[in-house]
Amino acid sequence: MKYSFLLIPVFFFQFCNAQPVKKLPSNTDDNTLLWEISGNGLTKPSYLFGTFHLMCRENIHFSDNLKEALHGASEVYFEMDLDDASNTLGAVFFMNMKDGKTLKDLYNDNEYARITTFFKDSLRTGLAMFQRMKPGFLAAMLYPKMMPCKNMSGVEQELLAIVAKDKKEIKGFETIANQSAAFDSIPLSQQASELLKSIDSFHSYQKNFDQLIKGYLSQQITSFDTLFTDTLKGGFDARFEELLLNRRNRNWVDQLKKILPEKNIFIAVGAGHLVGEQGLIALLRKQGYTLRPILNK
Repeated sequence: MKYSFLLIPVFFFQFCNAQPVKKLPSNTDDNTLLWEISGNGLTKPSYLFGTFHLMCRENIHFSDNLKEALHGASEVYFEMDLDDASNTLGAVFFMNMKDGKTLKDLYNDNEYARITTFFKDSLRTGLAMFQRMKPGFLAAMLYPKMMPCKNMSGVEQELLAIVAKDKKEIKGFETIANQSAAFDSIPLSQQASELLKSIDSFHSYQKNFDQLIKGYLSQQITSFDTLFTDTLKGGFDARFEELLLNRRNRNWVDQLKKILPEKNIFIAVGAGHLVGEQGLIALLRKQGYTLRPILNK
């Protein structure tokens, strides 16, 4: 799932912190996670970067070109404003099912026993405290088990450490309420089915997840759309893909059409939002912007 709720304090914003960005070198092909946005009347370029919400901290590295683009931005946009406490603390409220519904209501006895056993034996935790949690959020607890390390972080979290030093303004395209509304478009019954499928086929899911991380680290964005589809969207039909990804992408582009002419920004969103015909790269190009791949080694 594409949700991480992180909080790093940001003290105050000074416009003078935004430095002119030099012309960054292009990548030889489209296989990069860093893209320059220019043209269409913009006086300064902005930058788009694809993130990964959870991975081994040792694998998170930022290129000099990315740091240059980040330092030169006047503001930094994430999917959500990650220094807004309401987004972080509000996540607890949106994770729970309503109307007193519990996990036991979503499974038969055999299915519930399989989930209970997996959490006890593999995750070393009981289900008692998670009875009201939506299965989709509960599935996020499986991801650390897929990691070959204990020291984990998110790309956004590491970026925030840099942004905090620069004392830049942090903004977001949506709130936790917006994200939860999109997520809630998936019926609880289907969320429950996907959680059970993930547990029953855990080793297969782990293999696919490993491939996705390798694709991200190698920045093979031309094949990332297929990897992302196979790994994360396999259980959801086109209707939910439209709600979880495509509609959100279009909403963000509508916001960017107003933001980009006024300031140069650094945009950091999940890499899955960049790719495909309904991805941000393609949608921004349709709006007349020039998207240039930037060397990001």
